[in-house]
Amino acid sequence: MRYLLLGAFLMAAQPVGAQTLYFSAIPDDDESRLVERFSAVATYLSETLEVDVQYVPVKSYAAAVTAFANDQIQLGWFGGLSGVQARIAVPDSHAIAQGAEDETFVTYFIANTATGLAASEAFPDIAGRSFTFGAETSTSGRLMPEFWIREETGQAPDALFSTVGFSGDHGQTLRLVASGAYEVGALNYSVYDTAVSEGAPEAEATTIIWQTPPYPDYNWTIRGDVDARFGEGFADRVQAALIGMDDPALLETFPRSAFIAADDALYQPIVDTARALDLID
Repeated sequence: MRYLLLGAFLMAAQPVGAQTLYFSAIPDDDESRLVERFSAVATYLSETLEVDVQYVPVKSYAAAVTAFANDQIQLGWFGGLSGVQARIAVPDSHAIAQGAEDETFVTYFIANTATGLAASEAFPDIAGRSFTFGAETSTSGRLMPEFWIREETGQAPDALFSTVGFSGDHGQTLRLVASGAYEVGALNYSVYDTAVSEGAPEAEATTIIWQTPPYPDYNWTIRGDVDARFGEGFADRVQAALIGMDDPALLETFPRSAFIAADDALYQPIVDTARALDLID
């Protein structure tokens, strides 16, 4: 029922004169974690910016980009690729912040322990295995792992693996590999590390077999017209609020040690890779 109501909400863009800042985030983890994290962010931003701020959950990466493009949200927590897509869709929008860890993000390739595959510095021999990515437009769950699969093997995933799937999010990738539904998968390192730290049984049933070289990833992107709506300098105030977020408990939910300034130029490697894979024009 909630998503039906949300769908109705997203049918119409907010009027330009609205005094509520709406934001969303790519659904890269379990819904309960996302609601906990971003409800707290909304409270923090409301108090810091002295405007009403509301978090709007969405069901897919594409829905987050569409909501941004349609002015149903004015601020988004995107992955590297979805942030690029959002900024292409809305001229004059900008990346304004990223996690300190997002400068050098990595993807883990994990395998079900029953495969006997072990950690390796060299790209593992996983030809003929069943493999799952995360969401189709996920930077850490699809874009960069596919890039490195092609780079290291010279083959497309469909040619290299016996079966290729898209789980939809990183938590589901971990569950599918742990269950044996897929032998190998690629996911966001922070989701896996959190599962390990929490003693999740899915982490015990899987092992990291390889990690990608680092790349830029998650970012806060804001529409370029927020100053006209909320007042001159509002985008800068949002950036300062995000960078000033220092509550350890709140940061841990991401998990990030801090947020730092970002700009569009940092994500040029993502643009180049996405174009090479024909994921953007």
